[in-house]
Amino acid sequence: MDTMTLWHLTGWEFAALAFAALLVGFSKTAVSGANTVSLAIFAAVLPARASTGILLPVLIAGDVLAVLTYRRHAHWPTLWRLFPAVGVGVAVGTLFLVWADDAIVRTSIGVILLLMAGVTVWRRRQADASDPPEDDGTASRAGRVKARSYGVLGGFTTMVANAGGPVMSMYLLSAGFRKLGFLGTSAFFFLIVNVSKVPFSAGLGLIDGRSLLLDAALVVFVVPGAFLGKWAVNRINQLLFERLVIAATIVGGLQLLLV
Repeated sequence: MDTMTLWHLTGWEFAALAFAALLVGFSKTAVSGANTVSLAIFAAVLPARASTGILLPVLIAGDVLAVLTYRRHAHWPTLWRLFPAVGVGVAVGTLFLVWADDAIVRTSIGVILLLMAGVTVWRRRQADASDPPEDDGTASRAGRVKARSYGVLGGFTTMVANAGGPVMSMYLLSAGFRKLGFLGTSAFFFLIVNVSKVPFSAGLGLIDGRSLLLDAALVVFVVPGAFLGKWAVNRINQLLFERLVIAATIVGGLQLLLV
């Protein structure tokens, strides 16, 4: 596959990708979901299929920083319940990418972004994060079905469009996670899942030496974004920021569908 290289980009295009990389770092340590804006930027600047492979190492860099920041707050029983279903979703997403061409992937990313924006709105209205996670509820039959459903959907969306964040955010919030538990659990979840996607993406030709050169230039911007997120996590106006993220996600999704 002809992946995009650093030398193909104009100054403005690289600046847009650098801003998107900074948002990745910020989202990993502060507000999960901000990287849906990054996804829209990457898919707008780069070919849709190539954008998923180039964004993946940038996301992994953000995941590493998030794990280093919140590693003591992960809830491993929740992670073990999710991983088998996520593996199924990643496999289905890989088969979809084998079949789909660039136009279909671009349309699919746009649709996923709009769906995830709707999911985020619904999540904000329904979620009550005032209680800690309850193992008894998630270990019940209904809890297992819920974990499997979210896991498959999260695996598919993260493989096809690196857009599993809103799905997992909704699941973790509905399970009653507080802020630090949410950030710690999601940090390990996405680090493990994103690393597991690398062989699939490389096999599909979405990651190669040229794309990694571009990633090396972009990862530099993830670090200040992560530090900004760590500083802002207890200071940010969550409601306003989520509204901006949702609006930007909708605009990005519509742009991918209509342009």
